Amino acid sequence: MLTKWRIFAMNHQKISNIHLNIICCCKIRASLKRSKIHVPLARNYSSLPGLIGNDIKSLHSIINPPIAKIRNIGIMAHIDAGKTTTTERILYYSGYTRSLGDVDDGDTVTDFMAQERERGITIQSAAVTFDWNGYRVNLIDTPGHVDFTMEVERCLRVLDGAVAVFDASAGVEAQTLTVWRQADKHKIPRICFLNKMDKTGASFEYAVESIREKLKAKPLLLQLPIGEAKTFRGVVDIVRKEKLLWNSNSEDGKDFERKPLSEMSDPELLKETTEARNALIEQLEPEFRTLQTAIHRVTLAQAAVPVLCGSALKNKGVQPLLDAITAYLPSPEERNYEFLQWYKGDLCALAFKVLHDKQRGPLVLLRIYSGTLKPQLAIHNVNKNCTERMSRLLLPFADQHVEIPSLTAGNIALTVGLKHTATGDTIVSSKSSVLAAARRAEREGGKQNRQSSEAERLLLAGVEVPEPVFFCTIEPPSVAKQPDLDHALKCLQREDPSLKVRTDPDSGQTILCGMGELHIEIIHDRIKREYGLETYLGPLQVAYRETILNSVRVTDTLDRTLGDKRHLVTIELETQPAEAPSVVPLVEYAEGVSEDLLKASQEAIENGVHSACLQGPLLGSPVQDVAITLHSLIIHPGTSPTMVSACVSRCVQKALKKAEKQLLEPLMSLEITVTGDYLSPVLADLAQRRGNIQEIQTRQDNKVVIGFVPLAEMMGYSTVLRTLTSGSATFALELSAYQAMSPQEQNMLLSQRRGST
Repeated sequence: MLTKWRIFAMNHQKISNIHLNIICCCKIRASLKRSKIHVPLARNYSSLPGLIGNDIKSLHSIINPPIAKIRNIGIMAHIDAGKTTTTERILYYSGYTRSLGDVDDGDTVTDFMAQERERGITIQSAAVTFDWNGYRVNLIDTPGHVDFTMEVERCLRVLDGAVAVFDASAGVEAQTLTVWRQADKHKIPRICFLNKMDKTGASFEYAVESIREKLKAKPLLLQLPIGEAKTFRGVVDIVRKEKLLWNSNSEDGKDFERKPLSEMSDPELLKETTEARNALIEQLEPEFRTLQTAIHRVTLAQAAVPVLCGSALKNKGVQPLLDAITAYLPSPEERNYEFLQWYKGDLCALAFKVLHDKQRGPLVLLRIYSGTLKPQLAIHNVNKNCTERMSRLLLPFADQHVEIPSLTAGNIALTVGLKHTATGDTIVSSKSSVLAAARRAEREGGKQNRQSSEAERLLLAGVEVPEPVFFCTIEPPSVAKQPDLDHALKCLQREDPSLKVRTDPDSGQTILCGMGELHIEIIHDRIKREYGLETYLGPLQVAYRETILNSVRVTDTLDRTLGDKRHLVTIELETQPAEAPSVVPLVEYAEGVSEDLLKASQEAIENGVHSACLQGPLLGSPVQDVAITLHSLIIHPGTSPTMVSACVSRCVQKALKKAEKQLLEPLMSLEITVTGDYLSPVLADLAQRRGNIQEIQTRQDNKVVIGFVPLAEMMGYSTVLRTLTSGSATFALELSAYQAMSPQEQNMLLSQRRGST
């Protein structure tokens, strides 16, 4: 058995080379002032759990613990709420690291990329596995920056529970709302951890109220802080009526004492705790045997969220948080996944992250929902309809990779050897397995919606990829390096589905499309560091959209002879504004169009329509909110589908050019947190950027400006805001919608573009 185990202990330098992106997190430090490069520090790690010297204890429990003892959780929050610091403390107290990592020192386990070290951010997703009091915890640290929302989305898809971390001085912030909505979509039970209770301005009451008001959640107070800001020294356990005090002389926070509250020594604290406990009991359903069981049940039902507090940086409150994770968040078997009933214990897994390693090739992170994974196993990819062979199976124990002989349902694994699998793909044991599952779904679901039963019930829901809002050209240092650049971009796209790459049909240049300035900057930097290519980026441009304002009816004929075959198509169609917003064009057919002709040519027609709407007549931007009605279609016998598509595409383009056209620009929701002293210059600057202020809230000693602003006006805004506020303000942007530009702004933009070409 021992020969099947290989332990890959890696220092941070090796990890940055391997890109073990197993930590779904992007944390932009508010203090972007820091510019020095952090050199990875030497770290010491404890031995693998259960491994003492060369002995292996309870091998089966290490690899495959009982499913009731597994917790797949994520840590999510707004930027700089303390996600990575909390993760570091969790790993330290669970015995998987021997020293406390610090984001500012650039030596955390989960931030290993050069870009993360330099910026104090976590960009790539990484999962760490550890044990706590007999429980196996697979933890994923999720991004806080809007540019990397996609990283949060794909990780939440495979989690059973989450810890939402809040800055106790700020409460609910802009990106908190975003990740909370994402967790709502995936129906994930949550625990709230009010971090930074030691920070000046920290307010437990304010933070709890912001959860209630802004998130519309029902907070269950399980703890009360003992002191706030500089006086914070511990917490009260409301369930047990005990106080937990951390020894001020303890450097690592391991040394703390738990004491029952007494009338003699803590009369006020006991009174406050008793009132809070009575309020907690009133919030819970009375029929459960114990208070802990009741809290677990309402958390699982998402009827309420337990609230704990502490300070990860000051090493206070993390151990009780770990206890709460194992006690209140669900195990995989407590989550209801409808599709599992069709597989009857056969393998069913979801690929939620793909990484590229220069030595090993693609590394794929899988969440196993049912069945067992083994190395050298041939698996079937339902999405790609292909069979692949997995060469190796690994568990990520903090900074160690452990090669394992098998892994069962409920776990998260790192696999080697899957060359075609991409994010969102469903993995099963064989094609016959998925066909058998489809038959079961049909039998139990009846004859209705047979096709949707197979497609929707058996394919696990993938990851929704947002449309990019920025783009720029990217060029290699020489034409000879173009294939290398294409390879690098292909690998990065497989890792990051929110990165889009296309070729400009006119210039032949490669276009890079991303979620924001930081996203594109990181991609550019990774191409240089990881692939050794010194590429050149063109000016960053906003991804506009186009639409039409009136109906236009046109006719077109395509008549070509290729060899001895004549291709003849005549089409009459009408373009008009769609009644409801739609990113893709809506295609309708008039009654006079032959059904037999449609059966043979519908796919070609719709391909032609979609092709024509990829580039509008004004800026070459995608066309949206358009409906197209086909009134007449005449196809000469022997005409190829390609010619039908070409004729439809040309006809649609003709109609779009004739119509009255409108440019749409991305409108961003904006939240700025600023001290009252700097509020006036910030508002004056926003007015010049066509900003629309919705409200100004008060958050402790700060003002929070909430509004909308066109993305085109926000280029380089972080630098401007730092200058205006002496580095004291923070802001968050998120795409709200695409809005019509005013005639003046549209004409000005068109003049600029035409003048630059």
